[in-house]
Amino acid sequence: MRRLLAISVVALLPLSSITAAHAQEPADRQQAFAAAAKEFGVPESVLLGVSYLESRWDAHAGQPSSDAGFGPMHLTDAASFTSANHHGEGAEDARGDDSRPLPAPTAAPTTGPSPANLPASLRTMERAAALTGESDERLRTDDAANIRGGAALLADYQKALGAPLSDEPGQWYGAVAKYSGAEESGAAKYFADEVFATIKSGTERTTDDGQQVKLPAVPGLQKIEKWLEKLGLRPSRPDGVECPASISCEWIPAAYQELPDNDYGHYDLANRPVSQKIDYIIIHDMEGYFLPSIGLNQDPNYGASWQYSVRSTDGHIAQHVKAKDVAWQAGNWYINAKSIGIEHEGFLAEGGTWYTEAMYRSSARLVRYLALRNGVPLDRAHILGHDNVPGTIPSTVRGMHEDPGPFWDWTHYFQLMGAPLHQLGGPRAGSIMIKPDFATNKPYFYGCDRKNPSADCPPLSAGTVWLRTEPREDAPLVKDIGKHPTGGSLYSVYDHSARASTGQRFAVADRQGDWTAIWYLGQKAWFHNPAGAPTAVPSMGLVVTPKAGKATVPVYGRAYPEQEAYPEGVPYQAVTPLQYTFSAGEKYTLAGAAPAEYYRAVTFNLEDHQVVRGKTKYLEIQFGHRVMYVKADDVRVTFSG
Repeated sequence: MRRLLAISVVALLPLSSITAAHAQEPADRQQAFAAAAKEFGVPESVLLGVSYLESRWDAHAGQPSSDAGFGPMHLTDAASFTSANHHGEGAEDARGDDSRPLPAPTAAPTTGPSPANLPASLRTMERAAALTGESDERLRTDDAANIRGGAALLADYQKALGAPLSDEPGQWYGAVAKYSGAEESGAAKYFADEVFATIKSGTERTTDDGQQVKLPAVPGLQKIEKWLEKLGLRPSRPDGVECPASISCEWIPAAYQELPDNDYGHYDLANRPVSQKIDYIIIHDMEGYFLPSIGLNQDPNYGASWQYSVRSTDGHIAQHVKAKDVAWQAGNWYINAKSIGIEHEGFLAEGGTWYTEAMYRSSARLVRYLALRNGVPLDRAHILGHDNVPGTIPSTVRGMHEDPGPFWDWTHYFQLMGAPLHQLGGPRAGSIMIKPDFATNKPYFYGCDRKNPSADCPPLSAGTVWLRTEPREDAPLVKDIGKHPTGGSLYSVYDHSARASTGQRFAVADRQGDWTAIWYLGQKAWFHNPAGAPTAVPSMGLVVTPKAGKATVPVYGRAYPEQEAYPEGVPYQAVTPLQYTFSAGEKYTLAGAAPAEYYRAVTFNLEDHQVVRGKTKYLEIQFGHRVMYVKADDVRVTFSG
């Protein structure tokens, strides 16, 4: 696989010092919004609405977002961060098909943009510093200074449009659209409409650092959309995109091209759902920025592709591969053939530790739209992170990817889909759903800074819990023999060997006081789950256990047909168990049936492709952090009520 070269790190020159008048900033965030709105002549509701769409008013401990934005107003400083693409890292073959493994990379792809050529949307901190006299450091780390910077930008945009510094929020529609940083009119309009919908309905919440912030409803709000036209933005390219009408989406096609030596790149034509049902939607992050990553999707020599890319600042979406075709994105050909891949601008940890509200909203609407069109259940067994996709055979387990990582807010994401993660059953239910409070759950990690990979990460909100061998805080982490054949699990932000994540359902193995044990990768795994601050909720449902008389049953990373199902001319794909042990007495939650299918597609021509279907019945289970499969004939299904 190829790797996008790092963008040079540029140290921005210090700007003028803070004036004495602003040396003492309000400590309360609600007051900070009111003070900044008054100082720069921006309606407070507009300032609050824009901030909500960017950060939900969170300060994020001064850490950068997925596109190098800082603080409640998401002031961006991408010139100071590196860019790569996660498809170019690690041992994972994004296609994940033994019958057509991708060759090793022979050269590096084109270098990403220099800091001077980054879009304006990723460099707003420079302008905010010039307008306010605040230093870059204070704009990054002091939430009141950051809010001043955002208010100054909005006022600057309003003046540039020739619009009045009015107390009427509707007059600020163009400035709000400009704040999105979008270059497409549809994307700017989507962002502004979301902001104004939030202002109209009102909202309130407690931020990640315990601040109470409220945006009162403005029920009679009228948008003055003429100001959007004055921005002179280009129209997006719809060209038959498969997106809901309520989001901004354009068609930027991936390369599909025949190459020398009977090679081709870099996805496969198909006819889904006629040929195969789509059962999964895979959530990725790019480990890079939007435009460079899209450039990789347009390179037929690059060994990965995906259906959609989502931009962080404004939630704009580009579609690259039609849903009917198979992208090379998940590292497991069985799942690739039955899934749609969505990449999100940003980083698992380095250079970014949180995702914008605009991105969450746009992505959630896309996922709901795709799920309803294709009959994909809106649950965590079918809306998978890339980190939940299993290795195909024992040798590929270790190299599978880890994104979108522990800082993705699955609870909020499913709420936005209209499919909230609910409790089901009483306190003694035989299975549970992992669901810590995202704002207050801040587990220990190290490895957020690749320049100092052993350094502790700052305390950050996360949707994951650590799993231990015994019910005590100092007990060792459970082991993942596939990820670490000879060693133990790590507290690294990039290692999920001993973690369970929000929305995942597990069978209960034991309870002791404030601790709950689940079955996980063939062992009891304990996590802290006190009644006063639970990190899991009851979740009754079906579970599987080995049939009577079976000491162990194999687990698989793909549900391929039996040998007899393959027609002449199609090589048999071995059904190889993974290295884990599923023993008698253990239980794992059942996600549903998984059809025994193999999509044979190793040529450029669709006419040569075919689906092999078998009679073997498989079941999908939550076996560890990743989903896996068992043969139905090996297990007994019971209810965990």
